Amino acid sequence: MAEMGFEVPKELQEKQLQLLEKLQKNGKVKVGVNETTKMVERGTAKLVIVAKDVQPLELVMHLPLLCKEKNIPCTFVAAKKDLGEKAGLNVGTSAVAITDEGDLKKELEEILKKLKDLEK
Repeated sequence: MAEMGFEVPKELQEKQLQLLEKLQKNGKVKVGVNETTKMVERGTAKLVIVAKDVQPLELVMHLPLLCKEKNIPCTFVAAKKDLGEKAGLNVGTSAVAITDEGDLKKELEEILKKLKDLEK
């Protein structure tokens, strides 16, 4: 789906979801479009992950633009179900914001570097 953002390789999507799962235990993650939007507006998000299967797309279309404006990395995964599951929910979620990476700083930086390379 190229209407929103860039294509994130499957391998990188997996790494993002693994990081999210680990962070859910010892970092800080905000879940949902409203919470994510607030974290971006406040400038406290370190990485925003948006699901590409959101319907209607208008629910999350503002996030990549807002992230760009605030200079916060924004990335994508294929499914809400996976995003919600890795964030510790029993339901899917459209977006999450990582606000504190805890002791996983190195892993987050590795993902951010790969995303920067993709945007070029």
